[in-house]
Amino acid sequence: MKYFLIAGEASGDLHASALIAQLKQHDPKAEFAFLGGDLMTEASGAQPVIHYRDMAYMGFWEVLKHSRSIMLNFKAARKAISEFRPDALILIDYPSFNLKMAKYAKGLGIKTYYYISPKVWAWKEWRVKTIKKVIDGLFAIFPFEVDFYRKHGYEVKYVGNPSVEEIDRYQPSSPTREEFIKRHKLQDKQIVALLPGSRMSEIRCNLPIMTQVMRQFPQYRGVVAGAPGIDPEVYKQFTTLPVVYNETYDLLAVSRAALVTSGTATLETALMGVPQVAMYRNNGSKLFRKGKEKLIKVKYVTLPNLIVNRELIPELIFDQCTVDAVAQHLGILLPDRAPRQSQLSGYAEMRALLGTSNAPSTAALSIIN
Repeated sequence: MKYFLIAGEASGDLHASALIAQLKQHDPKAEFAFLGGDLMTEASGAQPVIHYRDMAYMGFWEVLKHSRSIMLNFKAARKAISEFRPDALILIDYPSFNLKMAKYAKGLGIKTYYYISPKVWAWKEWRVKTIKKVIDGLFAIFPFEVDFYRKHGYEVKYVGNPSVEEIDRYQPSSPTREEFIKRHKLQDKQIVALLPGSRMSEIRCNLPIMTQVMRQFPQYRGVVAGAPGIDPEVYKQFTTLPVVYNETYDLLAVSRAALVTSGTATLETALMGVPQVAMYRNNGSKLFRKGKEKLIKVKYVTLPNLIVNRELIPELIFDQCTVDAVAQHLGILLPDRAPRQSQLSGYAEMRALLGTSNAPSTAALSIIN
C-alpha cells in the first residue's frame, strides 16, 4: 500500500520514522511520501516533499511573519497528496496544518489516521469536532486521552507510548559520563542537560535563561542539546556553553539534572530517569500567561504531570520563567535529598501507567488492517 505521512517537528520526525519502519515490516510492498525530516528519510528511503525545518513556525508572530511560506507549504502538500494518491494519510500532531490536510484527503476518498494526537485536551478543545469529521482512526499515546475523547463520543485506541520503547531500546548502549566527557573534551564536572526546544523561537527565548541559570552553578557544566536542522551559528548567538548534536539521549544519560523546554522532551527526560525543571518562555510572556488562564483547560502543561495527575516536576512557564525561579528549583533537585528522590519515584509511577505496548507496531498493524 501507499502511505503519506506529515510530521512538522523533530519529535514527530522521530515517532514517524519508527512507524514507517513498522509499516515496512508488516507491509513489504509499502511505498512512502512525506513531509518530515532526516529520520523519516532514513527509514523510508524517500526524500521529503517539504522538510519540517521549513514548517516549524510557532506563535502568532512567527506564523504571521512566515504566512506566505505556510501558504506555499499547503499548496505543495495538497499537490503531493493528489499526485501520490496514498491508501492512507497518517498525521503526527501538528494540528493547524494537519487537520487541513486531513479534510483535503478526505475529500479525495483517502483514509485518514492520527498517530500522536493533537493536544486538544489542553487547549482548542473545539478541534475535536473537526477530528471526528475528518479522521478515520486516532491512535492515542497517553492513557488519559482515551477517556478525554470518549467524553466527546469518539472512540480512540491507546497503542502505548512510542518514547517508552525508543528509550528502552537505547539505554543498553548509553555511554558513561567519562566516555561522554572525553568524546566532547569537556571539563570533568557533573553535567546539567539543557534542552531549549527544537524551534527557533523556543531557542531564542529559553536558551539565554538556561545559560544565566548555569552561571549560578559553577561546579556543574551545562551542555546544550542541539536540535536537528538548526544551524550551529544560531546557538552561538545565545550561549557560550558546549552544544552536542544528535546525542540528546546520550546527554541525558550522563546528566545529574536537566532544564527542559516544555514538550515531548519532558517525557523523554523522565523516562531517562533525570530530575528536571520544566520551563517555557516566549515573547510577550505576561500576556500569554493571562491568555493561558482563560484558554488552557488542564491543570498541568507538562506530560509527566498530566500522566500522573499531580505536580511531579516543577512547571515554570511564561512570565514565571525567570532566572532566579529556575535556579531555585534546579538547586533543590541537584543534591541527593528528598525532592530529588520524590521526583525519581514519581517517574517509576509514570512509567507503569504508560504500559508496555509497542506503539508503532500496534498502530502500523491497525492502519494496515
